[in-house]
Amino acid sequence: MAGTTTRAASGSVHILGIRHHGPGSARAVRAALEELKPDTVLIEGPPEADSLTGLVGGTEPPVALLAYQPDEPAKSAFWPFAVFSPEWQALRYANDHGVPVRFCDLPASVTLAERHDKDGKRTTDADGDDTGAPGEPDSPDDPGGAENDAKRRARLDPLGVLAEAAGYDDAERWWDDVIEQRGDSEPAPFSAITEAMTAVRAELAPEPDEREARREAHMRQTMRAALKEGCERLAVVCGAWHAPALSDLQATTATADRALLRGLPKVKTTATWVPWTHGRLASASGYGAGVTAPGWYHHLFTASDRPIHRWLTDAARVLREEDQPVSSAHVIEAVRLAETLATVRGRPLAGLSEVAEATSAVLCEGEEARARLVHQRMVVGERLGSVPEDTPMVPLQRDLAATQRALQFKPEALSKQVTLDLRKERQRGRSVLLHRLRLIGVEWGVPARDQVRSRGTFRESWTVQWSPELDVSLIEASRWGTTLVGAATAKAHDIADSAELPGLTDLTERCLLAELTDALPEVLDAVARRAAVDRDVTHLMGALPPLARSSRYGDVRGTDAAALHKVADELLRRVCAGLAPAVVNLDDDAAETMVGLVDAVHTASPLLGADAERRWLDALDALATREAAPGLVAGRAHRILHDSGRLDSATVRRRLGLTVSRAGDPAHAAAWLEGFLSGSGLILVHDHELLAVIDTWLAELSTDAFTSVLPLLRRTFGGFAAPERRAIGESVARPRVARANGDQHASTGPQLDTQRAAPAVATVAAVIGG
Repeated sequence: MAGTTTRAASGSVHILGIRHHGPGSARAVRAALEELKPDTVLIEGPPEADSLTGLVGGTEPPVALLAYQPDEPAKSAFWPFAVFSPEWQALRYANDHGVPVRFCDLPASVTLAERHDKDGKRTTDADGDDTGAPGEPDSPDDPGGAENDAKRRARLDPLGVLAEAAGYDDAERWWDDVIEQRGDSEPAPFSAITEAMTAVRAELAPEPDEREARREAHMRQTMRAALKEGCERLAVVCGAWHAPALSDLQATTATADRALLRGLPKVKTTATWVPWTHGRLASASGYGAGVTAPGWYHHLFTASDRPIHRWLTDAARVLREEDQPVSSAHVIEAVRLAETLATVRGRPLAGLSEVAEATSAVLCEGEEARARLVHQRMVVGERLGSVPEDTPMVPLQRDLAATQRALQFKPEALSKQVTLDLRKERQRGRSVLLHRLRLIGVEWGVPARDQVRSRGTFRESWTVQWSPELDVSLIEASRWGTTLVGAATAKAHDIADSAELPGLTDLTERCLLAELTDALPEVLDAVARRAAVDRDVTHLMGALPPLARSSRYGDVRGTDAAALHKVADELLRRVCAGLAPAVVNLDDDAAETMVGLVDAVHTASPLLGADAERRWLDALDALATREAAPGLVAGRAHRILHDSGRLDSATVRRRLGLTVSRAGDPAHAAAWLEGFLSGSGLILVHDHELLAVIDTWLAELSTDAFTSVLPLLRRTFGGFAAPERRAIGESVARPRVARANGDQHASTGPQLDTQRAAPAVATVAAVIGG
C-alpha cells in the first residue's frame, strides 16, 4: 500500500507523512498518488489558498503562498514551495489530472490573529506552514520549562530521536540515507514513517501542545468534510509528525474537534502566490523547516540518473567558467572518491558531504577558496521563481510587472551590479523605476555609495536584487496609489508635509530622479517656505547639496532646473552670510560635523556656477582668519582655499607658523593640522617648507604637550595612503637645511666622494656603452 490507510464510513483515507522540502519525499508522494489515483487530495497549508490551486500549472517554483491582512499588509506569513517539496508535487499531480485539491491546515486568518494577539509586532515569518514540522525551532507558544527535556526535544526534533535510535548522530544524514536517496522503484516509506512517529509521540510527547492540537483538529475536520462529500479515495499530504494524529478519524470525535476550534480569533486575510528563492528555503536564512542545501536537493530531484556524476560535471563547469583548470580526468577521479567515501561510511549513495570532499580534494586540488566558490554557486543554487500573470495581485504589483516587461528589466535573486546610461531611453526608464520604488520603500536597487558625490549626470550604478519581502513592501505601498508614478507622487506629498529642510531638499532630488513632475512643484514650495524661516546655518548647509545636485539634471533628464537653481542659490547666499558666526565656540563633535558640512557645500557650490563658487570661497576666506573658529574648521578652510588657488603656499606656511608658535595651544594646532591635512598628505610630499614648519613645531613640543596631541596626529597621518606616508617619512629623514632649500636628493648618510667614485662610474659607462 502506498501510504498509511484508514477505512472510513464513506471511503478510504491515505496518509502520506512527509518531510517538508525533501526530494525523496517528493518522489515518493508523486509515485504514491499515481498508484492511488485519489478522488481528492488534501495538503497541509492555509485553506485561503484553495482558490489559487488552479494557477499551479503556470507557476515556476520556488514560490510561496503569501497571506496578509489587507488593512495591514506588514502582518503576513509565507508558505514556501520548491520543485522538490512534496506538497508542490501533490499540487502538480492534482492539477495535471484534474483532481480536486484543498489545503487543510488552520486558516491563515487564525494564524495571523494568534501571532499578533500574542506580540502585536510586524510579522513576515517565513515558516508559517511549519509550526509542527519535523525539526523546526521552538514555536512562540511553547510552555518553556513545563516539559522535561526528552519530551520537548521529541516534539521539536522528532527526526533526531529516530536518527539516534538508528545509530546516527545527524538527523539530516539519517533522513537522507533512509528517505531522500531512495530510488523511484523502492517501496513507499509512508507506513513506516507513520508507525515510527506513532511510537515517538506515544513515548515522548503523548500530549500535543494547544496550537498543534488545534491544527490537527482542523485537518481532521477537513478530512471528514471531504469524505462526507462522497470522496472514495482521499490522500492527505502532511508533515510526518502529524501523520499519527490523522491516521484514525475514529480516535477523536468530530464534536471534540469542533469544541477545540470554537471561538478562535480571526482577522480578514488575503492570499496570493509570490516568487520565492532557494536562499530563503535554506535553513541558514532562519526558516524553521529549511534545508541545508536547496541547490543540492533540487539537483537530486531533477537529475533522472547518475546524480553524483552530473553534479561533479556541473561543478567542473562552474570552475572552468572562472578560468580554473579542470579536466575530464578530474571529474572521473572525483566521482570515484565520492563513491569510495560513501562505501567506507556505509551510505547507500554519496551524499553532499562526500561530494563536497571530493570537489575540494580533486576538482579544487585542496584550495578552499575554489571549493567555496562551488559551494556558493551550487549548494544553495540561488534561483527566483515566477507566477502567472493572472495571479491575484494588487494593482501596484501589476503596474510594476508591466513596467519590468516594457523595460526588459527582469528581477533576479542574485545580487547584480548594473550601470545605467541615462542618455539611452530604456536605461533611463530603468533608473526612473528604481528611484520610484525606493521612494515608496521597495529597495529593489541600492545606488552605489559614491554616486551622490559624482558630478556626472548621465551614468548611474546600482546593486539590484529581488527578495520575496519586496512583494510585501509593494502591497504595503499600494495604499499610496495603484500605479508606481501615482504611489510615488502621493508618498512625496506626504513626506513634504512634515520633513525638515534637509529632508525636503533630499526629497526634491529624489523627485527629480524619479521624474515625478506632479510632486515637484509642491515640494519646491515647501523648500522655499522652510528655507525662509530656518535660521540654523547647519540646516541650510545640509539642505544645499541635494538641491545643487538637482539643479544640474536639466541636461540629461529634460527637467527645467531654473526654479531649483534659484532656490539653491538663495540658500548658498544665506550660508555664506551666516557661516563665520556659526562656527564660534563649537565643541569637538560639533566642529567635526561642521567640517563635513563645509566639504559638502564646497563640492556643491561649483554646480551653481562660477559666481556662486566665488561667493563661497570668499566666505571661507573670512572664516579662515577668524580667531574664534575651531582649529579643525580653520584648518579645513585653509586647505580648501589653498587647493582652489586662493591662498599660495607662502601664506599657508606663514599662517601655520603662527598657529604652531610657542604662544599657541598645542591642541588647537593639532586640530588645525588635522583639518588641513584630512584625507590627503600629498601637499606635504611636495611642499618641503610646510613639512619643515610642522617638523620644527613637533620637535620643540614639551613632553606633556606632545603626549596630549599624539592621538590627533596619529589619526591625521594614519589617514594618508601608504605611499604618501613613506614619502613623508623619507623627506623627514633628510637634513632640515637640505629640505628647507628644496633639495629632494639630500641624504642623511655620508656625502659621496665623487673623485673616488669616478673610476667605477667610468667602468660602468664603458660596459653599458654610455
